Amino acid sequence: MDLPVDEWKSYLLQKWSLLPKSIQVSISTAETLSDIFLHSSSLLQSEDEMFLKRLSRDYLVAKDPDAPLFYREEGNKKFQDKDYMGAIVLYSKGVSHSRPNTEDISLCYANRSAALFHLGQYETCLQDIIRAQTHGYPERLKPKMMLRKAECLVTLGRLQEASQTISDLESNLAAKPTLAASQFKIIQKTLCRLKMKVQEKENLTETSPAAPTKAFENMDLREKNEQISSATSSVNLCSDPLKGRYLIATKDILPGELLVREDAFVSVLNPGEMPPLHYGLDSKWDTRVTNGDLYCHRCLKRALATVPCDGCSYAKYCSQECMQQAWDLYHSIECSLGGLLLTLGVFCHIALRSTLLARFEDVGKVIRKLRGDISNKDICLPESKNLVQTFSDDLGGESEKNDKTVETPIPGCDINGKYENNYNAVFNLLPHTEKHSPEHKFLCALSVSALCRQLEAASLQTLTTGSKPSQPKAAVAPALCQELHIWGVAMLRHMLQLQCNAQAITTIQQTGSKENIITNSKQVRLATGIFPVVSLLNHSCSPNTSVSFISTVATVRASEQIGKGQEILHCYGPHESRMGAAERQQKLRSQYFFDCTCPACQNEKHRTTTGSRWEAFCCNRCRTLMQGDDVLSCGNTSCAEAISRDHLVSQLQDLQQQVKMAQKLLRNGKLEQAIQLLLGCRYDAESFLPVEHSVVGEIEDDLAQAYAALEDWQKSAAHLQKSLQVVEVRHGPSSVEMGHELFKLAQIFFNGWPCGLG
Repeated sequence: MDLPVDEWKSYLLQKWSLLPKSIQVSISTAETLSDIFLHSSSLLQSEDEMFLKRLSRDYLVAKDPDAPLFYREEGNKKFQDKDYMGAIVLYSKGVSHSRPNTEDISLCYANRSAALFHLGQYETCLQDIIRAQTHGYPERLKPKMMLRKAECLVTLGRLQEASQTISDLESNLAAKPTLAASQFKIIQKTLCRLKMKVQEKENLTETSPAAPTKAFENMDLREKNEQISSATSSVNLCSDPLKGRYLIATKDILPGELLVREDAFVSVLNPGEMPPLHYGLDSKWDTRVTNGDLYCHRCLKRALATVPCDGCSYAKYCSQECMQQAWDLYHSIECSLGGLLLTLGVFCHIALRSTLLARFEDVGKVIRKLRGDISNKDICLPESKNLVQTFSDDLGGESEKNDKTVETPIPGCDINGKYENNYNAVFNLLPHTEKHSPEHKFLCALSVSALCRQLEAASLQTLTTGSKPSQPKAAVAPALCQELHIWGVAMLRHMLQLQCNAQAITTIQQTGSKENIITNSKQVRLATGIFPVVSLLNHSCSPNTSVSFISTVATVRASEQIGKGQEILHCYGPHESRMGAAERQQKLRSQYFFDCTCPACQNEKHRTTTGSRWEAFCCNRCRTLMQGDDVLSCGNTSCAEAISRDHLVSQLQDLQQQVKMAQKLLRNGKLEQAIQLLLGCRYDAESFLPVEHSVVGEIEDDLAQAYAALEDWQKSAAHLQKSLQVVEVRHGPSSVEMGHELFKLAQIFFNGWPCGLG
């Protein structure tokens, strides 16, 4: 997903293995990104490009004129089964494949409006009705849709508009009586009912409730930081030769205090499972739901009714405004490259989009900086001299001004020492060029080179054919291509940066059946982005902050008390509550190129052989934790109990099988049987597992679910509270996992309140 598809990776790795040793050495020992790019791109042959094009064609991103009918019919099946959400997704896929101002797109919008109406999404339903009308919805079908519009307006209390819609429909029916008698009677009856509703509502004096504020979503930073954009005054930026850049607390910080609220400089939606054509599918049109169907490709907000790009079937947006902004900023160039970008992976896509966004800051300034950095090998390596080139605001300024350099203490800051969310900050994130393997650099360089060739071809085509009136920004590609080598090196830099600096943008999604009274949830990766300020945070396996996301905005809060002068720390993924020290070190070393020496890792070196309580065994006699390697003995010196580890591991595996059987019964609705089996598992676990063991927590959680399904809220709450104890021991009181469990407990208390629970 992040890197190119496996077929392209294998192809290039084989190409690398067949290169003469001298060329491999030249690329491996190249001191600058420019040299790596030049050496590698010169090896890209026409047959390589043809192979990549074949891979790219497997992704259905162009508009297929036969697809709208297929998706509309599939959506109709879902609609008839009253699966309105499923129908909406399929109608949206039909919309994406339809050309503007065609009957196909108008029918898909109209059908989607019907599904939205049944879900009670009246405002969104009205928007789709307007879209259907705008794209030429057939006159013969309009009466039914106009009735739906009137129903929405009445329900929303927009009575004047509802009356006008009813009046217009009556006039149209009188002027063009083309409906069958049975249909005419149904419509007349519905119109009479709606008019009565309007009169009833007009006779009532209603007070509309105030619209809920979006305080959390629109929350601004208090006491803004003058040195670091998107940060509060509670933090300060420092630099150290060994640690690099980092943030410290300027005062004592309380748990929950907001530290950073930053919008991504660039983000790309993760496509999810998008199988190439003919890969085990019954049809070439995929009906499965992916992130790309549910979220806006620009702002990443959940979108119930997406608006498609006019040029491709892949990009979808929450509104016309988001679609236009994306087009103006980057999609005018990306649109024709959809299949190629999916083949080359998210990192390559972000690299391209970052350079496209750089154009809007100051093209001349950016190009001069890139030229200067390409010619200076030190800038491309971590041990840079911290020199920032300053440029005249006037692009035609004197050369001596442009050559002037000033020493700044921290890379990424401007000449006034301010660190902002801009391309300068992004460019100065470390690529760790010398730490990546030669094969990886070759893969990235040739992928970027292939992308540049396609940009060049698209530029020539634009110059030859001219841009369409509906695509006014398509002609910016030639400007990019005039400095294609420079932009290519910049994209290569960004691809290498992303391994250490990419931020997974996550969201919470519900799991399990929609019918469940108590819902489970999980954190899923929605997109990948670059956050220059968040990237300043160093790693700890036991961090003092937590990061959350609303669309493209990252919010960093203190998860515990942080003293003045203490470093602000973030977890890069390997957390002490989710991985052992050895696994964490291996992950950090392979992806981030460092060995972690945080207190959690240091403490774990001195931890006894009992291991973590959530994965340890306990004595059957006295319940003390067992210690040892192959043969475990009781940690209580007065107890002589001893047993082989293999025996206990085998016992644990048998227990886990029993738990899986109980979970299957639970999914199939066989609640009493599931409860009996789980209670048996719980009894067996008591003989060799501590109460904090993760499997014990899993059993308690399953019992809570089963009793909730039977509406025995008291027993459900009792079991979930025991599960909470396990989660707190393993993940900590401020963890996301703890939040999920507390939310489930809140649902139980809410449902059980009428019965006296709580």
